[in-house]
Amino acid sequence: MSDLPPVTSALRPTSRPRLGIKFLLAHPAHFIALGCGSGLSPIAPGTVGTLWAWLVFTLLQNALTTQGFALLVAASLAVGWWACSVTARHMLLADPGNIVWDEVVAFWLVLWLIAPVGFWGQFAAFVLFRFFDAVKPGPVGWADRQFKGFGWRGSFGILFDDLVAAFCTLLVIALWRTL
Repeated sequence: MSDLPPVTSALRPTSRPRLGIKFLLAHPAHFIALGCGSGLSPIAPGTVGTLWAWLVFTLLQNALTTQGFALLVAASLAVGWWACSVTARHMLLADPGNIVWDEVVAFWLVLWLIAPVGFWGQFAAFVLFRFFDAVKPGPVGWADRQFKGFGWRGSFGILFDDLVAAFCTLLVIALWRTL
């Protein structure tokens, strides 16, 4: 038995849906999981989603306190878990590359924990995070293989490997700072 409510007939595709503005706006979960549209990029949606996350962080960094960012990341993880689950099911793919909320939240976590740093520190974090997320070396690859499928378990898997990529990014930055 599925742990998700049934897909309404208006959203139940007979084949994989065509991604575009209509799909993005068809359900609030789509808008969130597709990173407010950044996941619609035909080229490197994960990178575009991470760049979108960086832009939003830059806009919010002076407006939110440390506790505000903690709340934002925690709420984004919870809402993202739901949004990724619904959107993956509607897309008929267990871990669609166009779902970029996992990159958004994981990169917000990285930027929040390394703050305060300037542009070049954030850029280094971006490059490291994209390396770990795209190449999936060691623990990131392991995390990517652990939770597959649809439903809450599968959407946790969508988020989990990016959180491990964020951890690896933070570990490299921490080691770099100790040198």
